[in-house]
Amino acid sequence: MAVIDRAADSAADPQLAAIRRERFLKAALPICTGIALLLAWEFGVRIFKVPPFIAPAPSDVAMVFVNQWPLLASNFWPTFYESVLGFIAGNTIAIMLAVAFVHSRTAERAFFPIAVFINTIPVLAMAPILVLIFGAGLTAKVVIAALICFFPTLVNMVRGLQSVSPQSLELARILSASKSEVFWKIRLPSSLPFLFSALKIAATTCVIGAIVGEWVGADKGLGALILDSTFNFRSAVLYATVFLSSGLSVLMFALVSLSERLIVRW
Repeated sequence: MAVIDRAADSAADPQLAAIRRERFLKAALPICTGIALLLAWEFGVRIFKVPPFIAPAPSDVAMVFVNQWPLLASNFWPTFYESVLGFIAGNTIAIMLAVAFVHSRTAERAFFPIAVFINTIPVLAMAPILVLIFGAGLTAKVVIAALICFFPTLVNMVRGLQSVSPQSLELARILSASKSEVFWKIRLPSSLPFLFSALKIAATTCVIGAIVGEWVGADKGLGALILDSTFNFRSAVLYATVFLSSGLSVLMFALVSLSERLIVRW
């Protein structure tokens, strides 16, 4: 028996080592590629003597994070609040509408074309209108962030709720399950993979919506800082702000991905 166990362990060791090596490469390759690109950028700027107002070196951008972090942080939090509130509002409304569409074909026929029409309006064209309606305060930015992540969630949630197999619905009918039981025990679990795919998209696009809203009318936020640093030729601050905006999107994407791993286990 001990001989069999040792043989099984020896067979499992190469497989375990291969899995660990694959995980290491999956994490290490993007990091090494990013470092290589930064080094190429650094040396390219130095060698070709690119003017700093066009493309600052990565080291100059890093010094902005060190020396001007209070400026970046004071503009980061407004964009963060706008993005999170827009993400919550847009996705909540999209999920509620998707549930209504699945349970009422009339509601889907009446409102889905309107949702498609709204989605066809470019966000840059919509932003000034929303600022005129809601003012230049927090509300307009939240509405823009909500709108930009609303439609993907609506479409994916409707598809997910409708993806239930006919056999499952027939079995629920035979067992005399109510509509609420069918929704909570069959439709909702089957829609979660579709929902989280949409939420990952929304986690990044809501940041774009908040920044676009700040471009139209704001004196605080990463969008406002991008405009100010562009007009004043502070390219190092501009690049640092762009990297910080990207970091916010990555953070929200990571939180959604973590939530998916904790909730969707099939």
